Amino acid sequence: MSRILPPHPNLEHLKKQAKELLHDLKQQNPASKLADAQYALAREYGFASWPKLKTYVEALSGSIPHSVQSETEEGPEVLESASIQNPFAGKWKADLTRSQRHPSRQFQSAMIEFTVEGNNLTLADTVVEEFGQKNTSISTILVDGNEHLLENGNGSIFMAKWRDSHTFEVVTKKDGEVVGWGVYEVSEDGHILTITGDEQMIVLDRL
Repeated sequence: MSRILPPHPNLEHLKKQAKELLHDLKQQNPASKLADAQYALAREYGFASWPKLKTYVEALSGSIPHSVQSETEEGPEVLESASIQNPFAGKWKADLTRSQRHPSRQFQSAMIEFTVEGNNLTLADTVVEEFGQKNTSISTILVDGNEHLLENGNGSIFMAKWRDSHTFEVVTKKDGEVVGWGVYEVSEDGHILTITGDEQMIVLDRL
């Protein structure tokens, strides 16, 4: 079973869900521990582990203190973290030497700035096109796994959902047919953003 995080997830609620899941797991295997339930719950939400889910939820509210602990039955687990923010937040610059631009858009340079509030990601981008024209735009992506009407999209709809704390995907449809898609992924070290889409792959470095 898969689950979708609400726009403003609550860590205490997730801990309660883990304990409820532990009750179910013990029905199947009396040796199950809270750590097993936490791991299973994190996987249902699309995260690789409970610490990653916990880190992501705490990051939505701003930053995480230096010593972050994850509760398990064996005791607190210390995460290697110091003021962790949402991995997408900040400014990024495209590296054209490592990118594959779309055949119809051979731009000269591109910069993106992400502002993150919960599951709302606002993108402000500045692109210098192939022949020197400078274009700027601002858009907001609600990464909640639900379909939304695309503004000025002639009836198109989009859906964005998290794959894990460092990756989300966007699909755009019109009349029920997929007309566009993209995957946004930040490297584990937080230094590289890769945007993959139809006939393109843009690699950006954090500024």
